Amino acid sequence: MQTIFKAEIHKNLINNEWVESQSKETIESINPANKEEVVGFVQNSTKEDLNRAVEAANQAKKMWRKLGQAARGQLLFKAANILEENLDDVAETMTREMGKTLPEAKGETARGVAILRYYASEGMRKEGDVIPSSDKDALMFTKRVPLGVVGVITPWNFPVAIPIWKIAPALVYGNTIILKPATEAAVTAAKVVECFVKAGFPEGVLNFITGSGSVIGQGLIEHPLLNAITFTGSEGVGKNVAKVAADRGIKFQLEMGGKNPVIVSKDANLDMAVEAVLSGGFRSTGQKCTASSRVIVEEAVYDEFKEKLIHEAKKITVGNGLQAGIWMGPCASESQFKTVQYYIEKGKEEGASLVLGGEVLKGDEYDNGFYVSPAIFENVKSHMAIAQEEIFGPVIALIKAASFEEAIEIANDTKYGLSASIFTSNIQSLLRFVDDIEAGLVRINAESAGVELQAPFGGMKASSTGSREQGEAAKEFFTAIKTVFIKG
Repeated sequence: MQTIFKAEIHKNLINNEWVESQSKETIESINPANKEEVVGFVQNSTKEDLNRAVEAANQAKKMWRKLGQAARGQLLFKAANILEENLDDVAETMTREMGKTLPEAKGETARGVAILRYYASEGMRKEGDVIPSSDKDALMFTKRVPLGVVGVITPWNFPVAIPIWKIAPALVYGNTIILKPATEAAVTAAKVVECFVKAGFPEGVLNFITGSGSVIGQGLIEHPLLNAITFTGSEGVGKNVAKVAADRGIKFQLEMGGKNPVIVSKDANLDMAVEAVLSGGFRSTGQKCTASSRVIVEEAVYDEFKEKLIHEAKKITVGNGLQAGIWMGPCASESQFKTVQYYIEKGKEEGASLVLGGEVLKGDEYDNGFYVSPAIFENVKSHMAIAQEEIFGPVIALIKAASFEEAIEIANDTKYGLSASIFTSNIQSLLRFVDDIEAGLVRINAESAGVELQAPFGGMKASSTGSREQGEAAKEFFTAIKTVFIKG
């Protein structure tokens, strides 16, 4: 049973107080399934608001660091329990705000709970190593120490999981936080932050501020009190974050998307491959950085695979993600809706053949939302825009390869290197794929879109700065190593 939804005004969290922006202005968040429905309002913040948030985090960092890793972990356990108690409300808000289906939203929120519990357990794990010294009378060891004040800038496509997989390790390792979520998903993010407040986190440890990227995002990375920045979003913005952070000499971590290939070998289980390609390419309306975007199929099985793929894709139901039986929701915003339309037209102009979908859906509920049917192109060449540029929508490009070797070459023919998968029953092919593919996440006989919280996540080439998120790898970014030498 759905809850009665009321559009509320969500304030900034600064020093554990929910406060209005000094601008007295708000930004409305619109339901992409029904653009006449306002999901909620968030603050249109100013640089003065940002200064207060950063100063609060800076004032709190010494106290938070001295609290100890075990105590910090216990607070994360509390936050996990509170988020779990509010799972249905957070998930429904997510579906209303950015459009993914309710089962997907519930799955993402449950994943957020699991991430919190994973990093809560870090509170009881080691924070350094003893190292042999050449001096037999000395003790030498390393100690992990926090960076200080960390800025967290997150996208709209995973408004629970991505903020949490950045915030949780940052907090347990002793950093204080300023979270700036994407405006399109800021209501959902506010509800997540409420769970941390209810868990009893001290003043200034976690601060939450909303507003434009040009004012709040840019102001955050330029702020003199900031010690590190972690960002997930577009490549263009990410490059700017890197430039500013490098100029300032602060630590930065970027995840900037992908153009992820799936190779279907001639010896693949085609039914398994079809199911995975549809899930990887069209779940969450293709709005995943790990989404399957290019499907490279060996010539020997191309026609059979294409026929099976189109047959199954026709079964996809598109509509409001809150409704039962809906497989794919709308694009998350009008801007993203127009971007998807642009690339579909671009694909046609460049000579690719649209063999299924790609239509703006109209009539009844569709008229009030940002709906497009899942699109499949063939006769795609590797140089085309739809084979090179990240669309972030439900568009799959089929590319025929004469051989396995050519398939690998096509798969690597992109500036991105986030995730990649292959479907094959040949052990030599899969081992060669693991070695030769230029991607940070490699999956065998599984869709390209799949990240486990306990494993390192990040890309190669233009997808990432090289550092990894999630799992134990998060410690490498959110801490610095201090080497200690003690002589009696």
